[in-house]
Amino acid sequence: MKTLYETSIRRFFRISLVFKGAFSVLEFVGGLLAYFISQQFLLNFVTAVTQEELTEDPRDFIAHYLVESAGQLSVSSQHFAALYLISHGIIKSWLIVGLLRNKLWYYPIAILVFILFVAYQIFRFQITHSIWLLAITAVDAVVIVLTWHEYWYLRQLRRI
Repeated sequence: MKTLYETSIRRFFRISLVFKGAFSVLEFVGGLLAYFISQQFLLNFVTAVTQEELTEDPRDFIAHYLVESAGQLSVSSQHFAALYLISHGIIKSWLIVGLLRNKLWYYPIAILVFILFVAYQIFRFQITHSIWLLAITAVDAVVIVLTWHEYWYLRQLRRI
């Protein structure tokens, strides 16, 4: 029996998948950009974007963090980030399409893959202390819980 709670959770799951799907496409595009743009271009871009904020508030934490991160980015780190974003975007897009199509066998695979991404992101966070990586990990954790719930719900529905 569908309750308002169940309907809301399922709707939130679908909406989160759409946003995660859009984000995975952006990850793929960002990965391509990260691979093909030069470090100097990236530093110039970040400096231009943050310049007005740093003029208004020279102690702005986020602006300083962005400029410092762009300035310290090595070629190997840039290539790693590009490969990670491209592969992450492709894999997540494939899984999300399957989940949106309600293909039951996608659910356990998606949960496993998302858990592996979260585990790796936690490992990388220990090295980089990236706030962005922590935010992505938190979103992935919520999607894992929602995916498990949807899988459980669909299995119960198919038994009836």
